[in-house]
Amino acid sequence: NSYEVNMKKLNLELVKAGFANGVADGRPLTEDEKRIMIANAEIAFGNFLDALKVNWREDPNSDKTPYRVAKAYVNDLWAGRYEAPPSITTFPSDGYDGMVFEGGIPLTSMCSHHHQTIMGKVHVAYIPGKDSQVIGLSKLNRLVEHFGRRGAIQEQLTVAIHNAMDTIISDNAGVAVMIDATHNCVQCRGVKHGGASMKTSKLTGAFKDDAATRNEYYEFVRGY
Repeated sequence: NSYEVNMKKLNLELVKAGFANGVADGRPLTEDEKRIMIANAEIAFGNFLDALKVNWREDPNSDKTPYRVAKAYVNDLWAGRYEAPPSITTFPSDGYDGMVFEGGIPLTSMCSHHHQTIMGKVHVAYIPGKDSQVIGLSKLNRLVEHFGRRGAIQEQLTVAIHNAMDTIISDNAGVAVMIDATHNCVQCRGVKHGGASMKTSKLTGAFKDDAATRNEYYEFVRGY
């Protein structure tokens, strides 16, 4: 039988509530609370543009920008801070004890330092134990979305996705997560180097201890 994981009861957060790469206090927010947040953020972003001497009120291309930015943060860019964790369905492994791999999961996130985009791919894998459940395939994507749609430090994001999988798939024989992403803060400011990507990984269990399993995982990753 399938099993619905009660995500609200699991302790999956690695950073203090309120931090940009954590959840907001009071999460999940109601739609009314989101509307109030958007209205307040709209005013604040308008003041930010004023401080930068942008005459946005008279510019037909920018007169709605404070609202657009506030709405984008709450409903899209940082949705993982304000929404409830995704519903995760698991199923019996029926004796399967090989690797479960999903590669090329799209990642759209935002760095906590400069609020510039992080774009890339996430490659995840796990090995169910004898009595483990397996996660519904699309739910792996939802986990990436949930943790990615916040402010992010890629190293911490890698660990957050790994720990969530490790917690949900009890008695697993190993979990692996790798992120390959570009950071717009590197490309558009500072050193201004385009094309550079950052790779981070978190491997436990057989993925860390067994060379053959680790090589199999990276062979799958090379396909992307």
